[in-house]
Amino acid sequence: MLAAIRAFAKSPYAAVLIGLLIISFAVFGARDMFRAKVSTDVITAGSRSVSPADYKREFDGFKAQVERQVGQPITPEIAAANGLDRQVLEGVATREAFSALLTKIGLRPSDKLIAGEIQKIPAFFDQVTGRFDKQSYLRKLADNGMTAATFDSRMRDELTEQQAASGLVAGLKAPRAYTALAAIYGMESRDMGFFGIEPSSVPQPAKPTDAQLTQFMKENAAALTRPEFRVLTVARFSPSMVAGNIPIDEAELKKRFEFRKDTLSSPETRTVIQIPVSNPAAVTQITEGLSKGLDPAAVAKAAGVEAITYDNKPKTAIPDPKVAAAAFQTPAGQVVLVKGDLGSAVVKVVSVTPGRAVTLEEVRPALEAELRKDAATEKVYALTQAYDDAHQAGANLAAAAQKAGVPVMSIGPLAQNGHDITGQPVQGLTQKLMGTAWSLPAGGESEVEDAGGGEFFAVRVEKIIPPAMPALAEVREKLAQVWMQRELVKAMQDRAEAFAARIRKGESLEAVAKAAGGTVSRVAGIDRRSAGQNPMLSQDMLGKLFTSRPGDVFTAQNSHFGFVVGKLEAIHSGDVQAIARMAEDLRPQMTQAFYRELGESAHVSARQKIKVTIDTNRAREAIGLEPIDPKAAAAKREAAKPGLAK
Repeated sequence: MLAAIRAFAKSPYAAVLIGLLIISFAVFGARDMFRAKVSTDVITAGSRSVSPADYKREFDGFKAQVERQVGQPITPEIAAANGLDRQVLEGVATREAFSALLTKIGLRPSDKLIAGEIQKIPAFFDQVTGRFDKQSYLRKLADNGMTAATFDSRMRDELTEQQAASGLVAGLKAPRAYTALAAIYGMESRDMGFFGIEPSSVPQPAKPTDAQLTQFMKENAAALTRPEFRVLTVARFSPSMVAGNIPIDEAELKKRFEFRKDTLSSPETRTVIQIPVSNPAAVTQITEGLSKGLDPAAVAKAAGVEAITYDNKPKTAIPDPKVAAAAFQTPAGQVVLVKGDLGSAVVKVVSVTPGRAVTLEEVRPALEAELRKDAATEKVYALTQAYDDAHQAGANLAAAAQKAGVPVMSIGPLAQNGHDITGQPVQGLTQKLMGTAWSLPAGGESEVEDAGGGEFFAVRVEKIIPPAMPALAEVREKLAQVWMQRELVKAMQDRAEAFAARIRKGESLEAVAKAAGGTVSRVAGIDRRSAGQNPMLSQDMLGKLFTSRPGDVFTAQNSHFGFVVGKLEAIHSGDVQAIARMAEDLRPQMTQAFYRELGESAHVSARQKIKVTIDTNRAREAIGLEPIDPKAAAAKREAAKPGLAK
């Protein structure tokens, strides 16, 4: 290697490269040439980037959708094992590449358009005025872990993509030739004759030997290997453990009632019309209009302003204190002029709904439940503190739980998906508990973990059972049944293929069916639209039927446990007029398919034209997984050691 380097250094090519380096130093500076470019981003696509926090938000959102579909929580480990993390990573990378390409070609919506679209989103409206409210906007974004800049960028990307899509597909329609072919394909019908090969027509297989079953297990090792199982000991700290026998302090109950009385009672509400005014002429005009019962919106518009309606709202819903006071002192149907802190306004009280004060007895059950919950929460916290003190002093989980007076329970063996060794789901598990348990070694114990909802837990891994094949004795009976079923299917298939070969050599379908001890059944006019409605025809039969040519002979599994030997006897075209109508009916649907294909092609093209870099290890770290790269994982562990220089 050194000899090759020395030889290259003496060559003319080396001189040219050194000359180029000298020029680059002069133009860019030597310091810039050797400055390390360190990125903490998960994805970079051209000038765009996705931070670990942004990627985690994307991943969590996608995972939540999948959890709703499957009806159970999914840990990051399970998501990664099923490729969900990679799916999100590639999807975000493609989206960012497409947005970068649109920016590169100069497609960019105006700031005014972005602001206008944001102000149309109902989630950002003030509930009182029914208008866009900046504080509501910022609060909603903060609740979802976003900033105004992040949301603005996302809106800009969406509008840019919408405009690009509109430009790509404007005026696009699927050619009639395409829809005509689809209609011809869909309305084509076929005639078929077939006879059956039933299990009773072949010798029944003998029970397998242990040697045969052992070989069968080797052939199906991937399907038969059981996952890693763990046996856990869990200490739970739950308010339900202590809430049942908590007495209620009557004095505390009355104190809470007095504190909550106003919020528990129903306040007086009113429907009020408020129209701002700036001059005496407008006051007269608006007062007369409202007094006559004219439409408030029309009255306000004639005065060049907008009316504000408070529909059945309490006094606190009106921002201006003086306007609120006047509105709640004026009888229903009356119109008054109010000089408020926020300006003068003509106010009309449309209706009044009296308030209602609750009594202690009416809300006693709810307040008692609150007091018990609060007391239970305090007791649970005290139990966790007692457990933690004992655990920190050196007691193991069981001993610490005993000192704290907390029961423990043994769970397992169970797999990471929450199922026991028989494949049944284990009740009472949470994603947090499983994630914690699978982060510990054998004999490892967790600290007290927050399970949410006021509950806590601590878990110990008693035993880890590595992935392994079950012993033959455990599965012999079930495995023998599967083996015998497989052999029976093979025998029926071989018999069906033998009869099919005779038909292909020239014997008639009827003659071969008779030799097989059966009769020919015929089904005519089978088309793709209604084929699935015929209970005689299995999916395998239909698949073979619609991929055959006239005269072809095939074998297929029937709709129950058996086989058929079939023959495609004829193909019929559909009615010409019906095909023409169907072709026109299919045109919008095929046009939409073209839209989707154009969009997919555009995104694929963007990945080819824009340089995209994906940091898989950083992506895994963002969602709480270990890096795949052993060097990265080792570096992370070294950095986490106490006392090491950062």
